Amino acid sequence: MDLWPVDEKGNPMYGNVDLLDTWRGMEECIKLGLTKSIGLSNFNSQQIDHILSVAEIKPVMNQVECHPNLNQKKLRDFCAQRGISITAYSPFGSPRRIWAKPTDPQVTIETPEIVTISQKYGKTPAQVVLRYLIDIGTIPIPKSSSKERIKQNISIFDFKLTPEEIATINSLDRGLRICPAEQFKGHVDYPFNIEF
Repeated sequence: MDLWPVDEKGNPMYGNVDLLDTWRGMEECIKLGLTKSIGLSNFNSQQIDHILSVAEIKPVMNQVECHPNLNQKKLRDFCAQRGISITAYSPFGSPRRIWAKPTDPQVTIETPEIVTISQKYGKTPAQVVLRYLIDIGTIPIPKSSSKERIKQNISIFDFKLTPEEIATINSLDRGLRICPAEQFKGHVDYPFNIEF
């Protein structure tokens, strides 16, 4: 089963709606009282500035992949300068993503560096990763179907990482994107063709 529409040859079918038209439609939803705030997802710096060039209502959020192996520092700084928050999806690297091939790289949250920090605080490596993402200014959105892990995911507000620990986890950044949406590389608005 394909997740995205494809033509008879199996190629992805792209829409041709301009991002600015979509943004104006989202602004209209606010004006009509249908929503309280609007944001972006997977927008790069150029696309964000393109939206801001016409926006009557500024986006409040850019939801992007963010984890220790892709900490998005340049994009986070860029968004912060414009008052746009970052929602960090796939904070653990989506280890059970259905599109992954066996040869695809995996995000490593149980590195010796993270395990050492987790032992210091009596937390799991996943809890340390979520605390890290909060401490660097993002809003992580972990996914779990386990009641115990959901409890663990919320139990991260009783400790804070030191600047040295944040720097240690920052050093794990490899620019590893595990959600590259490669099937959309041919789309005019594919966001990952530039650095950030």
